Amino acid sequence: MEKSRFRTITLLADIVILAISFLLMVWTKPASLRSYLPSHSMFFAGLAVVWLVVSLINGKMHRGKIINFSSLFNRVIGSNIISLSITALVMYTIRNLDYSRTIVLGTAVVATLLELIFGSVYIAYKKATLQDYEEYEKYKKYRLPSEYELVGEMNGKHHDTITEVSPGIIGAIEKESGPEIAQAIVKMTGPKLSDKTAVLSTTTIFNIAGLPEEKYTYIINLHRLNDIRKPDDFIDAVNEKLEEKGYFFCCVETKDQRKKRILKKFPPVLNYVYYMFDFGVKRVLPKLKFTRPLYMLLTQGNNAVITRAEALGRLSRGGFRIRQESFIGNQLCIEVKKAGAPLPQNGNIYGPLIALPRVGKNGEIIKVYKLRTMHPYSEYIQDYVYRLHDLQDGGKFRNDFRVTSWGSVYRKIWFDELPMLINWFKGEMKLVGVRPLSKQYFELYKDDVKQRRIKYKPGLIPPYNRL
Repeated sequence: MEKSRFRTITLLADIVILAISFLLMVWTKPASLRSYLPSHSMFFAGLAVVWLVVSLINGKMHRGKIINFSSLFNRVIGSNIISLSITALVMYTIRNLDYSRTIVLGTAVVATLLELIFGSVYIAYKKATLQDYEEYEKYKKYRLPSEYELVGEMNGKHHDTITEVSPGIIGAIEKESGPEIAQAIVKMTGPKLSDKTAVLSTTTIFNIAGLPEEKYTYIINLHRLNDIRKPDDFIDAVNEKLEEKGYFFCCVETKDQRKKRILKKFPPVLNYVYYMFDFGVKRVLPKLKFTRPLYMLLTQGNNAVITRAEALGRLSRGGFRIRQESFIGNQLCIEVKKAGAPLPQNGNIYGPLIALPRVGKNGEIIKVYKLRTMHPYSEYIQDYVYRLHDLQDGGKFRNDFRVTSWGSVYRKIWFDELPMLINWFKGEMKLVGVRPLSKQYFELYKDDVKQRRIKYKPGLIPPYNRL
């Protein structure tokens, strides 16, 4: 009852905010209400419907999903961008392009700002009056575990008892990282360290290739992956220098750690202004082909934003098997074991449209087109995610940290699957049928189920049957 009341209040507030924003933008036009209000009423009605539907689906109006300033900004901005995009797409489809761009964009921008202001006031009020979250177990059901919690589940599972480690190795690590972090690293790497261990803090392939020994059993690089300009080439060079089943230890500042550091560094409000600027420069510019040269000019490739999924994926592509992860200091430390030669590098790692290999009719592998909803290189760690978290009801991975915040919204409304119409037009898929499976998923089924599946084309829309 209380949740329904909260959702009703936020629903009405959202309508009022959207209406006020629309009227404010109409008022800025010279002809004012008399001319623009009648001509833009259909636009407002359509935007309002899409706005509210997306808000409900994305949890913008759900008490259990907006619990701090970070979740407020993510859900409000994400929902509103999707709503405006869908409305603009519909307007373009029906060829109704007579609307004022100032009113169209201005309404969404003003409404977003008002929602963030009122939402921030509400959260500040709740945090000021409620010192302890009494319904923590209920709260946990509405959010994914943080990467600290997910990695924490693995901490200690592979930590070996320290027997005897060369003082020279410990000294080299202490010189770069300090005694406390050195102790944590040695505990994580254990007795695998030997006289054929190399300890470096480098960003260049030259220093890897120039190591005096031909092969090593363990290579430790204490410089974070974020500052390596060509991480794939660097990881390939490490693979080449390791013996079969050799180990590689590296560190990375993840996207979530970076955000936490920035928000803690600056005072409230200013911290989010800086974070949005950092988001644009470090996460948007490098992902677009025509802006990437500008990104390299501004940053020289240093201090890149790398997600946990991307770091693990790059290492897996480089021929390594992930052995363990642990947060040490302000970085995520990863130990991997050489499993084979590196896989070919994929040049199109950031494009919005991706082609995924899927099992089609007669077992033929087809390219299924989708909008990217996962972090780059996520496709290389599907087995690792399965080993960690298994499957939840419905066949999806449990606690799948590879999915982006906006990607989870796209999946809820099936927006990411619109490009699969290309496969339908090509005759590789039908409109209704079982979902196309990756080879990893396909191999999880029994042989008789496999044979039944490949008798038919996969479908865009899965059939739902009552049991």
